[in-house]
Amino acid sequence: MKKLDRYIGVTVLIAMLSVMLIVVFLDTLFAFMAQLDAMRNDYQLPQVVQYIILTTPKRIYEIIPVASLIGCLLGLGSLANHSELVIIRAAGISLRRISWYVIKPAIVLMVLGLLIGEFVAPVAGQTADSMRKVSRSAYASSVDEGLWYREGDSYMYLDVFNSDGILNGLSIYTFDDRKYLKQTVYAKRAVTKGEYWLMEDVEISNYSDDTVESLHKDRQVWQTGLTTELLQVMSAKPEDLSMQGLVTYIDYLDNEDFESGEYRLVLYKKLLQPLAIFALVLIGISFVFGPLRSVSMGLRLFSGVATGVIFMIIQNLMGPASLVFGFPPLLAVMMPILLCLGIGVGLLKRAG
Repeated sequence: MKKLDRYIGVTVLIAMLSVMLIVVFLDTLFAFMAQLDAMRNDYQLPQVVQYIILTTPKRIYEIIPVASLIGCLLGLGSLANHSELVIIRAAGISLRRISWYVIKPAIVLMVLGLLIGEFVAPVAGQTADSMRKVSRSAYASSVDEGLWYREGDSYMYLDVFNSDGILNGLSIYTFDDRKYLKQTVYAKRAVTKGEYWLMEDVEISNYSDDTVESLHKDRQVWQTGLTTELLQVMSAKPEDLSMQGLVTYIDYLDNEDFESGEYRLVLYKKLLQPLAIFALVLIGISFVFGPLRSVSMGLRLFSGVATGVIFMIIQNLMGPASLVFGFPPLLAVMMPILLCLGIGVGLLKRAG
């Protein structure tokens, strides 16, 4: 039994890894070609190559569910084409046990996906985006790369943030209880000192009725709850954040009474990715023992790609729909997964 377990598991795992390698290679190639068109200023071929390398973990993470499905179809399909599955079933091995043999390598990819998605892809992706922004805006205004942040009655615009804890271009707009502008502060540079920020080359304007008082300071302490960790979270797209980063930013949005649905949606997708992989592998197993039992390998490959694409389309449609129509983001993420689980279990019961 152990040899059979190992044989099926290794066959399916090799198929899954092979599919993942091919798809990631093609995706990387297309991304490289797209970045060549985006070259400007200091963002040249060496920086493009660095950007592509740093964003590869994100591509691996995103392709793992579909690679698991297609790899399952190809791995089990190769066994079926050589009549090995028939022999295994004739030897008295139940369909449930064979399914467990196939799910084991999928668990490896689940763990791999969790590790990459939580510890590797967010750090590498944020480093890549920061490098790309700085390189492309070396000789141009970076207004389109900035961030807005609110803290009480103060609204802050952060032009460029360096991962070393340096802000280049900081504007602070403070309003009174009547929502009238009370003060503006512009600092050419701000450096974090742990519990506070030190602003440099500061221009301050105080507004009172019809008068404006302006003054200049070489340096000024800025007390704020804004941390470098929160800045790194804010400067990244929701899908580029780790689950811990998403929770941090969701807490900030909730405390400031901002809408956090988009970030909750991404958080649930990441949390439920292992269940999505399990559902897709289950539906792959059911296809091989059901409607795709005696078809060609090409048709199995097409079926796997089509199923994976349909799954991603449904998931991508349900997510925005939940934000528009107001139903829970968790439900939007769970619906395509439950659909796959239902189809997989139903087909396996018929095959068994």
